[in-house]
Amino acid sequence: MYIVNIGRLCGILPADCHRLRGSEMASGMSSIENAWLHIEGAKIVDFGKMPAPEAAGGEAVDARGGMVLPAFCDSHTHIIYPRSREDEFVDKIRGLSYAEIARRGGGILNTADALASASEQSLYDSARQRAMQMIAMGTGAIEIKSGYGLDTAGELKMLRVAAALRESIPARVRITFLGAHAVARPYAGRQGDFVDMLIADMLPAVAAEGLAEYVDVFCDEGFFTPAETARILEAGARFGMRPKIHANELANSGGVQVGVAAGAISVDHLENAGDAEMALLGQSDTVATMLPGASFFSRLPYGPARRAIEAGATVALASDYNPGSSPSGDMRMVWALGCSQMLMLPEEGLAACTINGAAAMELTDSMGAISPGRDATFILTRPLPSLAYIPYAYTQPWISTMYIQGRPFES
Repeated sequence: MYIVNIGRLCGILPADCHRLRGSEMASGMSSIENAWLHIEGAKIVDFGKMPAPEAAGGEAVDARGGMVLPAFCDSHTHIIYPRSREDEFVDKIRGLSYAEIARRGGGILNTADALASASEQSLYDSARQRAMQMIAMGTGAIEIKSGYGLDTAGELKMLRVAAALRESIPARVRITFLGAHAVARPYAGRQGDFVDMLIADMLPAVAAEGLAEYVDVFCDEGFFTPAETARILEAGARFGMRPKIHANELANSGGVQVGVAAGAISVDHLENAGDAEMALLGQSDTVATMLPGASFFSRLPYGPARRAIEAGATVALASDYNPGSSPSGDMRMVWALGCSQMLMLPEEGLAACTINGAAAMELTDSMGAISPGRDATFILTRPLPSLAYIPYAYTQPWISTMYIQGRPFES
């Protein structure tokens, strides 16, 4: 199949390019105006400038001047949860902070309470609906975290649901075990005992069923310490789970240093990271994943994307889709916030939402860019005046057709 008469084919990278860091994010992805794209099965075969090869004749889709972009790669989500938390939304309007809500027993613990009585089927049904909505909004790869079980049975329940989603939705899925999302209620005042239980019981159970590629820890003020985080990451590595980190959302927690030392694939949030953390990330291969949807919804500082880029870091943007602090999986809005609030150029925002998000999921062989051999998973837009128009006109319905592995997506 050929897509012809593409107004602008964006997000082109060599097949062996697996991330863009620092200044590369603004100029590393190339584009072609008045282009064609050749797909065979689920893969991109070739592309070029119009006119298309004669072979395009009988099976061509006319883009009618619309753009083609690589699909978004959302490398940080919590889409498996039993119910929404709009009551806490009202608490925030009344002035309570994220930390204050957590101290009152809300937040993560509220969702954990509800998850304990939820069936796997109900969790699957609601999460699948969220995932399909995300795909319709341009996302082609999704990382799904556990973290609302907070005991062995609950975490396994969530991870089994994530595994079922990987088999049933057309997007690519990565799965992360986040048992250290908060201290479970029965362990209040005994955080060390909870960490011991997670290492002795949860991790072996997750590994026995082969349910997660990654292990994650919420290393932040009021949650898990750097020392506890290092213990959990080391234990996860013994079971083949590669490290990720929630770090520096609420305070400069030391999480970035722990993550980089452990060889973390990514350190995520970073709202309160400083220049020393940006310099460290600029010297490492750990992806700096920032979550502007959480900053927007929870009135947190925005991640220091500009400083990270200037330091030479690999910066990704992700949605943090979850019921409490970022109840949206719309990566179009994430891109717009990256530009309007974090001062990323539109090209930098596209790189952060695509190839660098794929790098944070170790999916760059198949996702994140337009190149021969990668998945034919891309967005066909309506005709648009420029790439910058997309994050500028962020509420407009600019997607014409979402393609997943060579096929139009139908929700």
